[in-house]
Amino acid sequence: MSGKLFSESEQQQIVIFARAVIGAELARTTAPAMPELPGLSSIGSCFVTLQLNGALRGCIGNIEAFETLGENLRRNALNAACNDPRFPALTQEEFNKVEIEISLLTPAEPISSLDEFVIGEHGIIFSLFGRRSVFLPQVPTEQGWDKETTLDFLSRKAGFAGNAWKSRDARFSVFKTEIYR
Repeated sequence: MSGKLFSESEQQQIVIFARAVIGAELARTTAPAMPELPGLSSIGSCFVTLQLNGALRGCIGNIEAFETLGENLRRNALNAACNDPRFPALTQEEFNKVEIEISLLTPAEPISSLDEFVIGEHGIIFSLFGRRSVFLPQVPTEQGWDKETTLDFLSRKAGFAGNAWKSRDARFSVFKTEIYR
């Protein structure tokens, strides 16, 4: 992304909004109003990642933009907290301790060579025979993976053997993120 989409104070409002959305759902109260920030009314996509004591506790998002960024943020905050199939719904006790990370995505662009994929800078999307998997840019860095290890895990995440990324039918796209915590 060239330049930041939101100022630091706007970034804080966005994270506070995501937390308030989850809190309202857990308390069964009225959802908060969306902050009045121009960028939230633009079409965009994001991932919302929840961490508890440094461990993943939920992560849901969209690669392609299909609604306003504000609505996508609301939807993904709720889904990360309550509908990530890898975890039970977040409890109130966990909510009080959970850290929220929001990753705004640039549109994905196909790459013709894996040489164009830069660990830590790009998120990557792997496609093969109708299946897809994705890692945000921070995942390989946080896991300490090199490029080949990242691609092996990406293949497995899509339901293939670890070396499936080497198939001549494999396709890759990359994107960048702007991260707010």
